[in-house]
Amino acid sequence: MNYVTFDFTTFHKFGSTFYDYLGLRKKYFVDELKWDIFHDDHVEMDQYDNPLAHYSVIIKDGKVVGGARTAPTSAKWGDTTYMLKDVASGKLPKIPDQIYTDNFETDRVWECTRLVVSNELMGMCEKIECLRLIVEGIVHETQPLGAEHLICLSPPTLPRMFCSFGYGCKQVSDPYICPEDGRKYAVLMMPTAKVFSEVKKAV
Repeated sequence: MNYVTFDFTTFHKFGSTFYDYLGLRKKYFVDELKWDIFHDDHVEMDQYDNPLAHYSVIIKDGKVVGGARTAPTSAKWGDTTYMLKDVASGKLPKIPDQIYTDNFETDRVWECTRLVVSNELMGMCEKIECLRLIVEGIVHETQPLGAEHLICLSPPTLPRMFCSFGYGCKQVSDPYICPEDGRKYAVLMMPTAKVFSEVKKAV
């Protein structure tokens, strides 16, 4: 497995990778989790897939098996800013608008969304390695652009995993239960600088 990173100016260099990532998102978030989000029969794509977004996508044997999207909290594209700010503004009513009230607008804090790892990967070790590569790709893409911290709305079990990769991730909001999939989510924050350089195995 390896990661590739790109934005709207460079995704054409990677053939169908961007489209295939959108297809993997559709399989997971729509077909499996039953989220009511924009999609057709093949892909899922929303208002945050705009020219301010950057991507870390994982390839194994020529096939997309994972990825995530990220953008600075300074992003603004029409009426769209970044997801957690739009949540606080009441634009995404399925997520509690008080889950996180810090209003970042800086290139030093980037938001990560649409994190997905393919269920076709064999075993937990492969899935953990895919997740690690997604994070490494995001850090590689965002650090040169000024990112010092990453925030995301994700399962509250992930900080332990991210910490095992060398990052000091922590939960910074109360969790909530998503009404569409019945799963628990919370806001997480992680510095882009590693606490330690040697990757430890998650157990």
